[in-house]
Amino acid sequence: MAIAIVDYGMGNLHSVGKAVERLGYEALVTGEREAILGADGVILPGVGAFGDAMVHLRETGLDAVVKEAAASSKPLLGICLGMQLLFSSSEEHGQHEGLDILPGKVVRFAPGELKVPHMGWNRLEFLHPENPLFVGLDAGHVYFVHSYHALTDNKGDLLAVTDYGHPVTAIVGRGSNFGMQFHPEKSGELGMKLLGNFLSLTSSPIL
Repeated sequence: MAIAIVDYGMGNLHSVGKAVERLGYEALVTGEREAILGADGVILPGVGAFGDAMVHLRETGLDAVVKEAAASSKPLLGICLGMQLLFSSSEEHGQHEGLDILPGKVVRFAPGELKVPHMGWNRLEFLHPENPLFVGLDAGHVYFVHSYHALTDNKGDLLAVTDYGHPVTAIVGRGSNFGMQFHPEKSGELGMKLLGNFLSLTSSPIL
């Protein structure tokens, strides 16, 4: 099974690719439309600012490719910034339109007693334990690094949250499209199991 890792110039491509390979899948780092749409699954990684990422995606035409993949039954996973890009908009350093695959917006943590960025290990709460991402898993801790978080317009898209002064979106999903705000490849055994469950969807029907 080949998994396309979208290369648009902003992403933790090496660590994601290595994690995919450790789980027994072929990792194909690519910015080519045919390779992405021909893969069994797609991962959209991301490190950096939302606006810059959208500029890179549009300049390369990969915004349309990711949307095309999302509209198919092909499993798609956004990681960290990649998850945020799936939403309609972000207020990071101005107002920016996203891929609008999932309705909602990305906002900055409100100033207060908690440190920004949110950095470290936090416990997940599974809101829909029947989801195929969570098969065989118990809730545990994963690793976050972010200053902005997603607010979903459709509460049914919210699959897991973590607590950072208030419930924070941690995992989203609709159909075959998913996002994880944390880095599963840096989140120990639970993170790798979550990534493995996503990868298993490339050879199994979506429930």
